[in-house]
Amino acid sequence: MARNIRVEKITQTPIEKQEIEIVERKGVGHPDSMADGFAEAVSRGLCNEYIKKIGTVLHHNTDQVEVVAGRSHPEYRGGELISPIYVLLVGRATKEFQDKKIPTDIVAVRSAKQYLKTILPDINSEHDVIIDCKLGVGSTDLQSVFKVGKAPMANDTSFGVGHAPFSEVEQIVYNTERQMVLNFKKDIPAIGTDIKVMGMRKNNSITLTVACAMIGKHVDDKDHYFSIKDEVRGKILELSGKYTDREVEVFVNTGDDEETGSVYLTVTGTSAEMGDDGSVGRGNRCNGLITPNRPMSMEATSGKNPINHVGKLYNLLSNQIANDIAENVSGIDDIYIRILSQIGKPIDHPLIASAQVIPQDGANMNTIKSESEAIIDKWLGDITKITEMIVRGELDTF
Repeated sequence: MARNIRVEKITQTPIEKQEIEIVERKGVGHPDSMADGFAEAVSRGLCNEYIKKIGTVLHHNTDQVEVVAGRSHPEYRGGELISPIYVLLVGRATKEFQDKKIPTDIVAVRSAKQYLKTILPDINSEHDVIIDCKLGVGSTDLQSVFKVGKAPMANDTSFGVGHAPFSEVEQIVYNTERQMVLNFKKDIPAIGTDIKVMGMRKNNSITLTVACAMIGKHVDDKDHYFSIKDEVRGKILELSGKYTDREVEVFVNTGDDEETGSVYLTVTGTSAEMGDDGSVGRGNRCNGLITPNRPMSMEATSGKNPINHVGKLYNLLSNQIANDIAENVSGIDDIYIRILSQIGKPIDHPLIASAQVIPQDGANMNTIKSESEAIIDKWLGDITKITEMIVRGELDTF
């Protein structure tokens, strides 16, 4: 049966030629991203446990996670937590299948603790964080079991969206946070993982406003703190030059007051230690960014089951398709993908798979249309590959 795929040309100013562009990324140590990360880590842990015990992934949703802030007393060269961060893991999971019991709560807590160590290396996971698990019981029948090579039925009527390619500002914002955590921190251990990068382009001038939680035990005093800020700013400026020739201005921790000594100092590198709560779905979309200039879905991707939850699958799939088309089809400035399901229908045959193309001047729209349709059809025909990629941890959800 032919799939309902539509590729159309739209008349719209390409993102790089728009006067104003705004892009945001919340880093992995931001409380909202922490909630997303815990939710997805628990889901992935359950998937692997189900495969080990049952041989296939069973139904579950772990997308209800709350991070409740603790209290802290940060100081130069030290500081301490006064009240621990509280993490509540909530959702549904299949706890028994064909007379086999699955230790879902144990797996959930273990997965969350393991993930915590990867995002907050400066925290004492035994004393500074309480992880509580309240997973309810989910039901599984044979229809909801993922079977390799067979597309499940959609669990909901929902849609996913994606776009490509990333603009210069999108690349800078995304990679600034990633490089600060993965590389800059090696040379500057005071950098925490709670980082928020806000990019704004006005014509050909880009302004980056970066909030970075500094870790007190790695900062000697106020002068050292401000010298670290200058070093971070310089590294970000250098990094930005890899993605743009436009003028870039960088601001770091603009809320600091040098005269009073009020600065963004923490004990562990996250504002979750000092009054900032977090929830799943309040932060980055599944492409890692918040992009008000682009179409976005409000659906939370992290923690949803990777079997037939179209709110997860179609958002991830839309971005894979958009990137594939942008990389392999010539003559495209911007492409936007939207995929809509119908509950109870096979997920490889959506109600509509729509591609909106902003072509470059002189591009052959007929060629763009035929090549894009072929790529969309191929991805939909192999949609269970997305599930496998999620289970293996190959796709980020925030």
